[in-house]
Amino acid sequence: MKVKVASGVQDIRAVWFEDGRLKLIDQRKLPLSLEIVETEDWRRAVEMIRDMTVRGAPAIGITAAYAMALAVRAGEEPKAAALCVKAARPTAYDLFYAVDRIVDAFAAGEDVLRAADAYAEEIVEKCLAIGRHGASLIADGMKVMTHCNAGALATGDWGTALAPMRVAHAEGRRFFVYVSETRPRLQGMQLTAWELLQEGIEHAIIPDSASASYMRDGVGLVITGADRIAANGDFANKIGTLDKAILARHFGIPFYVAAPISTFDPNAADGSAIPIECRAEEEMTCLGGQRLAPLGSRALNPAFDVTPGSLVTGFITESGIIPPGGQF
Repeated sequence: MKVKVASGVQDIRAVWFEDGRLKLIDQRKLPLSLEIVETEDWRRAVEMIRDMTVRGAPAIGITAAYAMALAVRAGEEPKAAALCVKAARPTAYDLFYAVDRIVDAFAAGEDVLRAADAYAEEIVEKCLAIGRHGASLIADGMKVMTHCNAGALATGDWGTALAPMRVAHAEGRRFFVYVSETRPRLQGMQLTAWELLQEGIEHAIIPDSASASYMRDGVGLVITGADRIAANGDFANKIGTLDKAILARHFGIPFYVAAPISTFDPNAADGSAIPIECRAEEEMTCLGGQRLAPLGSRALNPAFDVTPGSLVTGFITESGIIPPGGQF
């Protein structure tokens, strides 16, 4: 991921391991400041997953892999540490997949840190492949819509939903991206827009509630990421994704989901098996520590919704574009 800094352009990943420490871009501070946080404490790494210092299923998975490696190197019992790490964010399947990879590596006598490094590299390469497969969907002059952040910040590098846009842009195509603000945490406005700005991709932030108006006026493609995909194609993604999928079907707009195969959960038969994380009311009722809602009013704050696979045109994976119900 190329980032503009005072000294020029810097190539950086969202999550990496260096000099015995896990390092991450603090996504809570973007877009106002680019800050790197680091730790060698696996429990602190778990907390950074929980408090959304790191976001996006693949990036959460990479962080979880390194948290597990740090736990094992600290002498923690792997299966006990795995339970703790998995509890940090219950919806993102990449987290579970990554943790199990490190537990299996330990059981096989492998170096767990090398196993975590290998997992991180795999995710980055898979995202580049997703970009190459999905770029063909983006035509010159097209208007594209996305939701939440499924870019390099969410995956370590390249992104899932943003990877096809990066590749298409590098190939010289000009297109426009509607960036849904993504309430209540504003990942679209704060993170996706920031990434597109770094890349020089033309875009505009829109209110979540304006999606129907812009779809009616000429959106040619919707691409989102996913946090967990069930065997039948139902998938969980940031709250508000279901709205986009229903609207896209109404207006006849292709709706694609970009995700590595590690996001597919073969143990979930359909969307009803996907656990949905509910977060604190204060994320909705407060802004910058200031309460906006009336005292005494409750808030419901699901972090994700489940979209039926029947609304998906195709899944863009590292192995190609898979139709709903296809083999992954």
